[in-house]
Amino acid sequence: MDDGLRSRLWNVFTKRCINAASDSQYLYYSGKIPFLNLCSALWHDHFRRPVDEIPDAVVRKIEQIRHHFFSCDWYEVYDFVEFVANRPIYISAERAMKEFNEVLADEMSAYRFVAGKLAPISSEQEKSAIERAVSQTSNSYSTTSEHLRQAIDLLARKPTADYRNSIKESISAVEALCAIVTGDPSATLGHALKMIDAQTKLHGALRSAFEKLYGYTSDANGIRHALMGESNLEQEDAIFMLVACSAFVSYVIAKEARRNPAASLV
Repeated sequence: MDDGLRSRLWNVFTKRCINAASDSQYLYYSGKIPFLNLCSALWHDHFRRPVDEIPDAVVRKIEQIRHHFFSCDWYEVYDFVEFVANRPIYISAERAMKEFNEVLADEMSAYRFVAGKLAPISSEQEKSAIERAVSQTSNSYSTTSEHLRQAIDLLARKPTADYRNSIKESISAVEALCAIVTGDPSATLGHALKMIDAQTKLHGALRSAFEKLYGYTSDANGIRHALMGESNLEQEDAIFMLVACSAFVSYVIAKEARRNPAASLV
């Protein structure tokens, strides 16, 4: 993370969490309850420091936050941004993440907000595919959504992501969706794909591709089985699986909605 990216991320935080009040002088000299609440959350949940150490003066609060931001490691900056973006003061979380994403894109960072997490995904198409699947499954297919969110969370862990378990969660999202669509909670992915194929007419090549991907997660590098030794899984493996499974989830939901519009839950 270079100085320009760090500074511009701080500027967004300053604009949205410090100077967002119409009268910024009032904020500095008297304090604003939303900002004071954010400080309490930062000290308690993010810094994990005693809240009775929070300075009384608003200016001193800002000085301590600023010192942390400009002296911490790169991944701690991303952790901080992720924390405050999910707790915006004067705007929605969606808008806060959009503004941070604009800076990240402009500064050519490898990270973007994806479903509320700062993950190493810079492609807009990949980000959109994942967020669409999470959004489509958030209600009626909640178990699928939980697996997708966990896959994102594991991929977004800093400084070291958990690629193996992110891949497991991605494929588990597909399994969970298949179980719901087929009405058979014990169905394996292969069995579920055959049932879905009979119901929604999956393209043969697509079904075959996911059967092979499932085989990959069962055999390669001990993803689904405890194997001794180090895994050679890398970031691109986890990103590919998350994007592929997200796209497949959206595809199956669309097919199911077309097959049975009255029963569509999306």
